[in-house]
Amino acid sequence: MTRSSIFKLVAFVAALLHLTPATAQSETVVTLAGNAYITAGRSGSIDEGRNAIRNWNEKETVVSFYFYAKKSGKIDVALQAKGHSRIEVSLLGKNKKVTLDSDELTRIELGTFKVKQPGYVKMDIRGLKINEGKTFGSVAAVYVSEKVACVSPDFSTHFGRRGPSVHLGYVLPKEKIEWFYNETTVPEEGDIPSSYYMACGFGEGYFGMQNNSPHKRRVLFSVWSPFVTDNPKEIPDSLRVKLVKKGKNVTINDFGNEGSGGQSYMHYDWKAGERCRFLMGVRPDGKGSTIYTAYFYDNHQSKWVLVASWCRPKTSTWYTNAHSFLENFNPIMGYINRKACYGNQWARTTDGRWIPVTKARFTCDTTGHQEMRLDYTGGVNGEQFFLSMGGFFDQNMKHGTYFDRAGNTTEAPNIDFSTLE
Repeated sequence: MTRSSIFKLVAFVAALLHLTPATAQSETVVTLAGNAYITAGRSGSIDEGRNAIRNWNEKETVVSFYFYAKKSGKIDVALQAKGHSRIEVSLLGKNKKVTLDSDELTRIELGTFKVKQPGYVKMDIRGLKINEGKTFGSVAAVYVSEKVACVSPDFSTHFGRRGPSVHLGYVLPKEKIEWFYNETTVPEEGDIPSSYYMACGFGEGYFGMQNNSPHKRRVLFSVWSPFVTDNPKEIPDSLRVKLVKKGKNVTINDFGNEGSGGQSYMHYDWKAGERCRFLMGVRPDGKGSTIYTAYFYDNHQSKWVLVASWCRPKTSTWYTNAHSFLENFNPIMGYINRKACYGNQWARTTDGRWIPVTKARFTCDTTGHQEMRLDYTGGVNGEQFFLSMGGFFDQNMKHGTYFDRAGNTTEAPNIDFSTLE
C-alpha cells in the first residue's frame, strides 16, 4: 500500500469517527472533573468522582472549562454531553446553540475556532431550556483537536482544581540563625477565601495567615511531627509535638492529611492592603529536641503577641529552609486569582545580629511542574517579592528563578525580645 493510500485510509476512518486526521493524532480530552468550575449562578456542582454536573437547572449558572492553547491557529472543538435540553456554548468570540437529546454521553461537534495567540482559553456553557427532566443534563469533557495543557485524567483532580502552589525560598546567611522576620501584604484583588498566605516557613513547619471565608480569618502556626504519617492518631507519644505555651485566645489542635503534627491558630481580622508582621524562632533545647516559637504583630493593639511555642522531639536544629508560599486550599475556588507580597526579610543570628535577607528562589508544586496548570508566577514588585497563582492568566515564571529585592537593608526590626511573652 502506498503512502498516499495509507493517508486516505486514515482520513476515511477519522471521518467515520467524526474527527479530522489532525484530531485523530493529537486530540486532547479536557475533562470536566479536572478543568471546569461553576463560575456563576447558584445551581449545579462539579462531581469530581463521577465527572458530572449535578443539579444543573438554572439559566444563571455558568459552567466554565479552561485549557491552555500552546500555539495560535485553528482548532476543532467538540463536547461530550448528555441530557434533553437546549444549551449555549461561548468560546473564542463565538456562541453556539446546541440541542442535547440523549440519556448517554454523546459526542457533539461544535466546529472550528481560531486561537489568536497562545494562552488560556475559557469555554462557558449555559442552559437555555430544559426539554425533558429536571436538569439541563451534564457535560463530561471537551475535545480539542490540538495538544493543549490541562489537568489530565490521570492527575489528581483535587490538586489540579486547586491550582499550582507557589513558593519563595529565601537565601539565609551562613551563620546560625535563630529568628526569621517577614512582612506580608495581601492586595485587595488577591484577598480571596480559601487562601493561605504563608510568611515564615521553616524546615519543620510553617507560619502565616489565612482567609478562611468571607467572615473568618486566621493566623496559623503548625509544626510537623518527626513521625511520618497523615494520621495524627498513629504518632507514638514519644514522637508527638508537644505544646510549651500558647497565646491568649489561641486554639490548639492536631492536624493530618499533609503529614501530621501540632497546629495552633488564632482568629484575627487582618485587612487587605495592611502590612502584617511575623516573627518565627527556632532553637535547640540541648536535650535532643527543638523549640519553635511564633509571634504575630497585632496592628490593633500595636504589640507583638504570642501565637504558640512547640517542642519537637528527636530534632536538634536552628532555623533552616526559610520560605513563604501562596496556595488555594478549596478545589471549587481554583479559577480565582490570588496574590501576596512579601518584604523586609531579616534573619537574626544566635549571637543577636540582624542580617537582611534579599534573595529568594521561586518554585512551584507538581501541578505546575507537570504543566497541569500554567497560571503561576512570582517576582519583585518595588521593594517586595510577590507570588501569584490561579485565575488562568497566561504568564508563568520559570521554576528555580532567583529574585533580588531592593528596599530596607539597614534598619533592622525594632523588637525588644525581653518584653516578648
